[in-house]
Amino acid sequence: MLAFAGQGLPTEAGGRDGLIRDFLSRAAQALAGIENAYASAVKEMALAPAGPYAAFQAVLARDAQDSLAAVELVLAQPAIGSQLIDNLNASIHLRALLTDLFLIDEILKGSQITR
Repeated sequence: MLAFAGQGLPTEAGGRDGLIRDFLSRAAQALAGIENAYASAVKEMALAPAGPYAAFQAVLARDAQDSLAAVELVLAQPAIGSQLIDNLNASIHLRALLTDLFLIDEILKGSQITR
């Protein structure tokens, strides 16, 4: 998305037509399943105590839902230009979700090391 935003294109026209939409559609699918993936990983790794992991699952679910709404709003537009994608990249919702994912990644890596 950063590369597309940096091109300064008014729409996704040219040979790139559909690439950004395909990327955003795949992102939307991933966002729709991220809460369940997290819950499965926590369960599979038997992470404890359960309370903090369940509480964070609620945070992840909210952030994923907010990010999904933003992605779907962009997908609903007849033309997707670089400025629109740049604004999506800057969305606090996507930034929060990315931070959630970085946090989860570090915790899961740490849990694997201590096992």
